[in-house]
Amino acid sequence: MPSTLRCPICRKEVSLDSPDAPFCSDRCRTIDLGKWASGDYRITSPILDPDLLEDVEHALQQQHPTKERHHE
Repeated sequence: MPSTLRCPICRKEVSLDSPDAPFCSDRCRTIDLGKWASGDYRITSPILDPDLLEDVEHALQQQHPTKERHHE
């Protein structure tokens, strides 16, 4: 197993023992957080857990009770 990795922001080599890992610095960690907050990063995988899908469907029905939703 490698003992270093690359910072996802600046690509600088980072030791796995570093308190900032996987980032090289607090600055790069903050930049990454800003990208998540601004929507630059997204999780695009579909939700496949049936229980979670049911919870999402229920929440949508609570927000819009007049709209009918159909499972296919």
